[in-house]
Amino acid sequence: KASDPDFFSKLAEGQNPGFLYIGCSDSRVPAEEVTGARPGELFVHRNIANVVHPSDPNAMAVIDFAVTQLKVRHIVVCGHYLCGGVKASMEEGKGGVLDSWLDRIREAASLNLEELSVISDEEQRYHRLVEINVKEQCRNVANLPVVRDRYRATGYPKVNGWVFDILTGELIDLKVNP
Repeated sequence: KASDPDFFSKLAEGQNPGFLYIGCSDSRVPAEEVTGARPGELFVHRNIANVVHPSDPNAMAVIDFAVTQLKVRHIVVCGHYLCGGVKASMEEGKGGVLDSWLDRIREAASLNLEELSVISDEEQRYHRLVEINVKEQCRNVANLPVVRDRYRATGYPKVNGWVFDILTGELIDLKVNP
């Protein structure tokens, strides 16, 4: 408030973000820090390993609101290297809610088993699964009727897949075309 006395009154006027950012809940990857966005520029949804599944009412409500009410022009699914959720999906399940959540990533891994199985280095395979998961979640977003219908009518929202590299600070555009 000291540097911009009107900052909060401007925020109170309403929101008109251009982006819906769907990211991981990992505390090291806050959406605004990763993207350099200012308050009001992103509408944000975060969960374990940035999974988007039609059975998740929270994600579906966020996406519906962003598309129909806020009319966002871009939806970004942003994963990150060193993701604990993706790492846990590579291990044998232990049962419970988290395990069933991670089954979405295991399904994506299974669909890409041929590619993943030829990567001998575990860290490289782990990084590749992070990327595969982002691409799969982008497909899930693009196939939602609310997203698909608005895209057909207006050409928006565009669905983008990104990966944040915690070690370098690099934001990588996977150039998805779901």
